[in-house]
Amino acid sequence: MTKYSKQILELINQSDGHMTAEQLFLELKKKEPKVVQATVYNNLNTLCQKGMIRKLSLAGSPDRYDKIHRHDHLICKKCGTLSDITFRDITGDLEKQLGEGIISYDLNIYYLCPKCREKSE
Repeated sequence: MTKYSKQILELINQSDGHMTAEQLFLELKKKEPKVVQATVYNNLNTLCQKGMIRKLSLAGSPDRYDKIHRHDHLICKKCGTLSDITFRDITGDLEKQLGEGIISYDLNIYYLCPKCREKSE
């Protein structure tokens, strides 16, 4: 694993949010002033391919990167705020319904966050 891969993985695993490549680049640049965006994108792709992080692709917003521990997401339909939520693991139920094994799943639940709900009232 490269020096940059390790630092990017550390940033993602320590973050409470879901950082974009741009945000990761800006954070990494604070420690590594010579880093370029292409390096960040290449390392993010490699980390995703190796299953060390996951990429969250949501319509209308840039990809975000997240830890791989089992959790799902609440997404505000209005402002796009992304929050973690944990349900019981439904892998067994899905496999039973499909009649086959699955590798993984991502569950996104759309709602109006408290701030957007308050604005609309």
